[in-house]
Amino acid sequence: MAKTKTNYKCRNCGYVSASYLGRCPNCGAWNQLEKQTTTVKKTSSKATASRLMTNIGSNEPIKLNEVKAKKEERIVTPYEELNRVLGGGIVPGSLVLIGGDPGIGKSTLMLQIMGTIAKDHEVLYVSGEESASQIKMRADRLGASDSGILLYPETNMENIRQQIDDLKPDFLVIDSIQTMNEPSLDSMVGSASQVREVTSELMKIAKNDQITVFVVGHVTKEGSIAGPKILEHMVDTVLYFEGDGHHAYRILRSVKNRFGAANEIGMFEMKNEGLSEVTNPSAIFLDERLPNSTGSAIVVSLEGTRPLMADIQALVTPTAFGYAKRTTSGLDFNRVALLLAVLEKRGNLMLQNQDAFLTATGGIKLNEPAIDLAITMAVASSYKNEEIPSTDCFVGELGLTGEVRRVNRIEARVNEAAKVGFKRIFIPRHNMSKSLKSRSDIEVVGVASLPQALKLVFG
Repeated sequence: MAKTKTNYKCRNCGYVSASYLGRCPNCGAWNQLEKQTTTVKKTSSKATASRLMTNIGSNEPIKLNEVKAKKEERIVTPYEELNRVLGGGIVPGSLVLIGGDPGIGKSTLMLQIMGTIAKDHEVLYVSGEESASQIKMRADRLGASDSGILLYPETNMENIRQQIDDLKPDFLVIDSIQTMNEPSLDSMVGSASQVREVTSELMKIAKNDQITVFVVGHVTKEGSIAGPKILEHMVDTVLYFEGDGHHAYRILRSVKNRFGAANEIGMFEMKNEGLSEVTNPSAIFLDERLPNSTGSAIVVSLEGTRPLMADIQALVTPTAFGYAKRTTSGLDFNRVALLLAVLEKRGNLMLQNQDAFLTATGGIKLNEPAIDLAITMAVASSYKNEEIPSTDCFVGELGLTGEVRRVNRIEARVNEAAKVGFKRIFIPRHNMSKSLKSRSDIEVVGVASLPQALKLVFG
């Protein structure tokens, strides 16, 4: 599809104006501006989608039972945490989007991964933010300078497409998508139309040429990928690289994955020589617990298919103002406010004149309902100033009437608690089974309500 562009050029001095003027602002000549019409070729998104569908399927409808399904061949990387998040490895011809805050380590992660892959595959690393010398200095620090990665500092998509056609790489890295420029569009670099069109072109490259494309994207203050939300719908996999700048640990979280489970996480630790894998994250979040401390409760949370032990801490103190203050870190504020109301109504704890400060230690963010019971236990421990036994942990969702509701994958949670060394775990009564009751390595206690759990823990 072609786009017509009209401007007016002065016959006397060559000045170009977007609109007609009687007098040229440059040379002052009268009636010298002549209308000119130029045609700019523009790739239609509908045409792009049509070309993609040509490779994906047939031109005619076909019955589902007649479709021959192929199992995706995966490229297994040396990083087991990355393989877990991607569902078993990298799928050739896929388009993967990696988002994260500035300075969190997205470029470091990509350079480390591509450094190991480039030993057996052709990798083209396109950088729109850093020069080749800057990338070289980082590669020297990470030990990836001898990997054979092809660096190409460029932002013009026409030049990038030309290099892809000439080199035929197996992997392509775009760092970052907001810096890429499609010359056929008149919009500003980083705008919604530019990001959408560049991503559409990269999808065509990935599917038609079977090139695995990794795209790095910045996030906004709200934590979403900068640019149109449609960007996340266009790609095959969306990964978020999360972490606190004050902590060394990073979480690679799968938000969308067409080739595996979503909400899967991988743990990394940022060191001077780069990112290293964390194979036992539960031990990391628990190794700094103080003995005989109040206001601390351990929960077995589930991130994707991985059970994770986390420490939820609460500090409850009498308020010095006219209304109680509530502060959370790593926990949903509205959910905590609801649980405090349930604890006051069903647990008979007077919290309306108490300030409550709650946090999930280690910089991790917990948002599943199964952490409800642990939150209430931590608040009750701080309010009563009574410690919870260090060998106890909790799993369960709370309802408004104080009932402890069932959660999913209870067997995996109990196994993780037993592996770490806990002696007792409180779970919903409706999750109890004969196999859980007969376990000898850990005592499984089923509770039906919040008052029952408070009585069993604090007497």
